[in-house]
Amino acid sequence: MDEQRKNELTAEADGIIEGRNAVIEALRAGGTIDKIYLQKGETDKTLGHIASKARAAGVVVVEADKRKLDGMSRTHAHQGVIALAAVREYVSVESMLQSAADRGEAPLLVVCDEISDPHNLGAIIRTASCAGAHGVIIPKRRSAGLTAVVAKTSAGAVAYMPVARVPNIPALLKDLKKQGVWVFGTSARGNTTLYDADLKGPVAIVIGSEGDGMTRLAEENCDFLVSIPMKGRMDSLNASAAAAVLLYEAVRQRLR
Repeated sequence: MDEQRKNELTAEADGIIEGRNAVIEALRAGGTIDKIYLQKGETDKTLGHIASKARAAGVVVVEADKRKLDGMSRTHAHQGVIALAAVREYVSVESMLQSAADRGEAPLLVVCDEISDPHNLGAIIRTASCAGAHGVIIPKRRSAGLTAVVAKTSAGAVAYMPVARVPNIPALLKDLKKQGVWVFGTSARGNTTLYDADLKGPVAIVIGSEGDGMTRLAEENCDFLVSIPMKGRMDSLNASAAAAVLLYEAVRQRLR
């Protein structure tokens, strides 16, 4: 097998669609596309057509410089456009809350505030599934999506764990609070320790980004900021580890 064909198969396996014709065809076929990256500064009519068709279909379109596209490319023939296929469709937050109600359980949701590393998102989805959470919520922008890499890292949990994608996390948190869901954010500056947090009722756990933690507006919309005890020399956990700690404290409390 020649190198070019091997690269094409690798791209396909990773859900990466490269080149203008391939992306146009994917849009025409109506498959779920997670995100489209377009080369910044390009004024080509075909790329403009792709952008407008994608936005009309509700696909997130992101401008990226050539260096980023070159780094993402497997075939080295991206022609200024790369699409990432989604491994499954997103659901609504309402359907997650309804699922909890149908099961007679208090909602347990995980809100990922700008988790950009697909390996972290995959690990969070896997843990949420194991802990019996009712759904994971991510923002449309500045976040990893349901790509093949996320699916692999989740060890197949994306097939079972509902994931919703919303335009605005602070607005989502406001809405959840109106519906009686308590919002717990993870923060080293937390005023509630993990073991004092009451996670038995309707709960949304907010996990901040790998580097900066929660955004200011997300933090301001939390009912409680929860700190995880740190006994060693490090002052924070990886985002997916923090999610696991909080989720399993919720599981422990709900077993009582």
